[in-house]
Amino acid sequence: MTVTAEGALPERVYDVTVVGAGVVGCAVARELARRPGLRLAVVEAQDDVGQGTSKANTAILHTGFDATPDSLEARLVREGSRRLAAYAAESGIPVERVGALLVAWDEDQLAALPRLAEKSERNDCPDIRLLGADELYAREPHLGPGALGALHVPGESIICPWTTTLAYATQAVRAGVDLHLNTRVHGVSRSADGHRLTTSRGTLHTRHLVNAAGLHADTLDRALGHDDFTVTPRRGQLIVHDKLARSLVRHILLPVPTALGKGVLIAPTVHGNVLLGPTAEDLHDKRATGSTAEGIALLREKGGRILPALLDEEVTAVYAGLRAATEHEDYRITAHPEQAYVTVGGIRSTGLTASMAIAAHVAALLADTGLDLGPTREPDPVSMPNLGEAFPRPCRRLELIAADPEYGTLVCHCERVSRGEIRDALASTIPPRTLDGLRRRTRARAGRCQGFYCGAAVRQLFEEART
Repeated sequence: MTVTAEGALPERVYDVTVVGAGVVGCAVARELARRPGLRLAVVEAQDDVGQGTSKANTAILHTGFDATPDSLEARLVREGSRRLAAYAAESGIPVERVGALLVAWDEDQLAALPRLAEKSERNDCPDIRLLGADELYAREPHLGPGALGALHVPGESIICPWTTTLAYATQAVRAGVDLHLNTRVHGVSRSADGHRLTTSRGTLHTRHLVNAAGLHADTLDRALGHDDFTVTPRRGQLIVHDKLARSLVRHILLPVPTALGKGVLIAPTVHGNVLLGPTAEDLHDKRATGSTAEGIALLREKGGRILPALLDEEVTAVYAGLRAATEHEDYRITAHPEQAYVTVGGIRSTGLTASMAIAAHVAALLADTGLDLGPTREPDPVSMPNLGEAFPRPCRRLELIAADPEYGTLVCHCERVSRGEIRDALASTIPPRTLDGLRRRTRARAGRCQGFYCGAAVRQLFEEART
């Protein structure tokens, strides 16, 4: 197993290289790692996996009820949802099936609900139901006044997006995939053995190439002579409310969608918080992940109508992510057999849900480009730290503490993170290279005080492990 973040890249020819270590890129790497005869690599521009869109989304495991019927996205979301739910249960990734309510606030939206119910049937999600106002308020008593009805989608769930990406990457690396971090691709050209990638850490040679570069997928695609899509970064700002707000909401509260997306929602998280967002702002700058006063004001205005009491609750954090929107409604997953190359572009908010199905689809496309996948062998299972609020944390598991008292010594009291968990993360297959990376792996410094009380202790443990 190899994880590198500095120095020259190895002088070898890979069978397949995946550009981008987001949730889709890591899922593709894991899928290909099921073929032990392949020499595989993942290159990532940043210093950790899941650093782009994958870490800054609404963390919903979708059913695909509202996808465009018969589209590639609809099929892969439907298939991916089932695969990921099973994988999460096996791997310790927290998932809660809370269900969703698509709330109608005026007569036009109410009239749209039967059409959405029909679309759901076509997308193989038949268990949805129309609710009147009385039943809606019985389910969500804190909902703002004026709602006329809703569409109940019981299969919608919440999940930890970071742990999912890390689980894929961990399994891939343990199965022999080389993960090269801090490796920004500057150029690509054809060579005698396939492709030659010019990167910030030297040259990498690969026979087959998978473009899972997210926001930069169109740039890499054009470098190989294609002009199939243009990525427009769509910023989504979100507000994270404190865990004391969790009792205000029982379901994912969705608006009736528009052409710009699913709109502003309110959703519980597996970590016990409540999310409000996202905005949908089309930008030009693919690095514009900052929050704005205007964006936060818009979210509070919309949130105040949906769940008025939420505005009285403490805000734990504010963040923004960029989705890879394109001019097309569907995913842009295309094989170019003559180049031994597969593009995986236009993967928006449903990419987390569809990730495992996308990976299987990409593997099949690679076979069509001439890659001999060889026999399949399932990788060794992984057991991820379960960071879900509804699941027992190590500090509450007496058998763990009896075997190792470090699990009973809390460092971050807001999120109940123990020294043992921090130690394990720092010694893991893909250890964090920054304090933010440690936070994503353990939740340390992610709680109410945002590291005010535990920050120094967490930093000390982090620095001790890196010396």
